[in-house]
Amino acid sequence: MSRTEIEVFEQEELARVRISMAPPLRWVNSYILRGEEGVTIVDPGPRSNLTESEWRTALSELDISPRDIVSIVVTHHHPDHYGMAGYLQLLTGAEVFMSRRAHEETERMWGEGSAMNDALLQLYRKHGMPQSWYGQLPAHMESFLAQVTPSPEVTYWEEGDALVMGGRDWIAVESAGHAPGHLSFYDPERCLMLCGDAVLPQISPNISLLPGSDPQPLQSFMESLAKLGTYEVVKAFPGHRNPFTHFAERTQALLAHHEERLDRIGSLLTERDQTGFDVCTALFGLDLGIHQMRFAMSETLAHLVELVRRGRAVEIADPEGSIMFRGAGRVG
Repeated sequence: MSRTEIEVFEQEELARVRISMAPPLRWVNSYILRGEEGVTIVDPGPRSNLTESEWRTALSELDISPRDIVSIVVTHHHPDHYGMAGYLQLLTGAEVFMSRRAHEETERMWGEGSAMNDALLQLYRKHGMPQSWYGQLPAHMESFLAQVTPSPEVTYWEEGDALVMGGRDWIAVESAGHAPGHLSFYDPERCLMLCGDAVLPQISPNISLLPGSDPQPLQSFMESLAKLGTYEVVKAFPGHRNPFTHFAERTQALLAHHEERLDRIGSLLTERDQTGFDVCTALFGLDLGIHQMRFAMSETLAHLVELVRRGRAVEIADPEGSIMFRGAGRVG
């Protein structure tokens, strides 16, 4: 067997397959559910020669043939969750399901005529990122295309829909912030949650401000955490790291984490006017690759626009369109 790792839960009805992805996360959790209706794969991972091999190994180990697979479910549009969906659809003939909003994001990011690469560059530039960083963005963003090709034909599932996976009903729960239109899946009989990246143990899901997408992603994420935290969950199966039992407590910890970060940024803005890039490097430093810098910059901007929304900071634009941020109580 390759480095593919398989772990079986819930009386062999549900299996977790670790599919390789780039560091620092190294793998994404894909889930296989088996019932009388057939086999469902949740979040098949990014496409590469390695992940194609890992799926061949996993299906062989689990004695599943392509014709057994009837559904491919995608929690959200990020390449490490969505990427293999089109390839596996061609291989199996299975339907691919995701939310309408999440599918809109795939088109925004990688659809024909997408302007995201240039728009993201312009966003970062006006928020103070130097050319030595934003000049790396076009090649970096284009590198994801191979991971999400081909695009699948998609059927939409939405909030509240009851879905049969593994012979049981799962209720779709829509959230936002980490990814617009993110779907988690709740089994009310056993209080299980397939939560994708909506709630992660140990690490905080990235919250990114992106051009043309959710203008208040941190507000959306925190509202979603409050909603998800009301579900009684005995065990949660996340997109990264290991299944965990402290689901409600984790939603509260993530809310507290972001409030602390907002306070930290608010404190920085009391010292002097700062660009988004100034704040980003104060929080995350410069010892980052372009992938992590993109996450750091967009997460910083998500927090800054939330501070503005709360009235704790103001934006200051110069005539050329560059933007600075100032603490709301500070006189320039």
